[in-house]
Amino acid sequence: MGLNSVEYRSSDSDGTWTPEALIDHLIAEQFALAAITDHDRVDITPLLQAVAAAKGFHLLVAVEMSTHWHGELIDVLCFGFDPAANALQPVADGLLRRQQANIRQTVEAIAQAGYPLSPVAVEALLAQPAVQQPHRLVDLVRQQGYGTPERSPGRLLVDSGLQQITVDIAEVVESAHASGGVCLIAHPGRGDGYLCFDSASLDALRAEVPIDGFEVHYPKHSSEQIALYQAYADQHHLLTSAGSDSHTPDKPPIKYRAAWCRPLLERLGLQVQM
Repeated sequence: MGLNSVEYRSSDSDGTWTPEALIDHLIAEQFALAAITDHDRVDITPLLQAVAAAKGFHLLVAVEMSTHWHGELIDVLCFGFDPAANALQPVADGLLRRQQANIRQTVEAIAQAGYPLSPVAVEALLAQPAVQQPHRLVDLVRQQGYGTPERSPGRLLVDSGLQQITVDIAEVVESAHASGGVCLIAHPGRGDGYLCFDSASLDALRAEVPIDGFEVHYPKHSSEQIALYQAYADQHHLLTSAGSDSHTPDKPPIKYRAAWCRPLLERLGLQVQM
């Protein structure tokens, strides 16, 4: 059985796949099921489910939320929540509003410093998904030719207050659980600005937040990390997932064995055949 339980990104978030093209690709490659975990886009879950159902493909209900824990960035994968009674939506809505407010404040600050931007371009940027907005603002400032060799557009914006807004991880987990879902840490060994978990930090997080598991199989995880996370999950009876981080068609989804994610899939009401 071909599976990818996470994580694809569509053009509704920070990827370039359209939902239709992505699901067509999964069908053509004979995936049995998958999840599209667009960043912070709980609102598009019904649309994704409708597209998949029309094509006869089993798509898991899922989203990836941008969170923090003690100042560390952690992406959290939420599976199996009820789209019709969804406590995650207000959390995502609040994140979007705070990101938009931060963008507006940053744009005002750089304008006062002599770097004005087109109001039309800024409003178009604010209509983008929250996760895209800081990156699009950097692109916009670069296109205007602002910044110097000593102070890049990104540095100019960060110095002016630009932030990537996140949500407290406990709030996300509580909301997902209230909606019948489960929460797994995405790419726990990735690093690259995110907290790179070891056994001690997993223990510390679990002592504070009732996380349900984590993504074991991920392209940037070493074989040693995969073994560590799988052993930890087995020891503590946690759920595991597998993901591709496929943002674009030139980085296609990876076909994993469904058995690697058996506890998660069974928790979601699916039977895994050998």
